[in-house]
Amino acid sequence: MGYCHCQSCRSWSASPVNGFTLWRPGAVEITQGAEHVGEFHKTAQSHRKFCTKCGGHLMTDHPEMGLIDVYSAMLPDMEFKPGLHVHYAEKVLSLADGLPKYADMPAELGGSGKELAD
Repeated sequence: MGYCHCQSCRSWSASPVNGFTLWRPGAVEITQGAEHVGEFHKTAQSHRKFCTKCGGHLMTDHPEMGLIDVYSAMLPDMEFKPGLHVHYAEKVLSLADGLPKYADMPAELGGSGKELAD
């Protein structure tokens, strides 16, 4: 769990920062309304899923990472415990919370692993 500051997530979420939760594909199940899930491939790394009935944003499949980002707001019963910030080099809102802030992504997720100061 964490916060993404990239321009793409900010635009998609209409927010200065986007809360994310990452899951293995087998751990994600749509329990109702699957017939209303649309998909838009922003990039090869970003397959956005949304509700075709109400337009709500649901999740983003990241096939190259082998992970699905279910937006934290979609899981109201789960306690959101962010552990890091990603794409902090693109931030428009500074957050001095003591969490690691990666310029792009941690190395184990394909990024540079470079950390930035609060």
